[in-house]
Amino acid sequence: MRQKIDTVIFDMDGTVLDTLQDLADAVNAALKAFAMPERTIDEVRSFVGNGVRRLLELSVPDGFANPRFEEVFAKFREYYGVHCNDKTKAYDGILPLLRELEKEGYGLAIVSNKLDSAVKELNEIYFEGIVKVAIGEVEGIAKKPAPDMVEKALRELGKTKETAVYVGDSDVDLMTARNVGLPCISVLWGFREEGFLKEQGARYFAKAPAEIPKLIGEIR
Repeated sequence: MRQKIDTVIFDMDGTVLDTLQDLADAVNAALKAFAMPERTIDEVRSFVGNGVRRLLELSVPDGFANPRFEEVFAKFREYYGVHCNDKTKAYDGILPLLRELEKEGYGLAIVSNKLDSAVKELNEIYFEGIVKVAIGEVEGIAKKPAPDMVEKALRELGKTKETAVYVGDSDVDLMTARNVGLPCISVLWGFREEGFLKEQGARYFAKAPAEIPKLIGEIR
């Protein structure tokens, strides 16, 4: 029997924010700058989740073996740094959910494999004052599915994994939660389908943000 949950760790892309179009636009701006074939939105959707280098590795022809990979990656970072919030938006119901959880006294954090600067900027724009800790990809901290980022978030919140739950939309999130030792609520409005998530071992599913408090109550 777990202790009563008082902490919720959220993934960002596909979970609290719909960032897909801005990511796709940044990928294609970088590819276009080097006369490389652009990617469809569905391709980019399937590539996200393991950090931006992996996103670009899958997007650039021949990946890391392409002699211009680092130039394309630098262009992506430059473009996304300026345009990370052109078309991004919070999913319907997310802000009311976060406000409800904050009112109930939950510790809240966002942990993402996207660039740390973008994670912090987007958190400030959409959730400033509600989500106290936001951590993205930085040198020296292993990215998800390694447990390091989530463990750092728990330390910054002053919480323990025994009273925390993880909320995400992907197989990477499921693996991350498993590696930390947390139960995982998988959301169905993000970048992966329910059938795929079930194949990856998902047990708890939210079809809408309003369902998450009830699910948290069932994880005891």
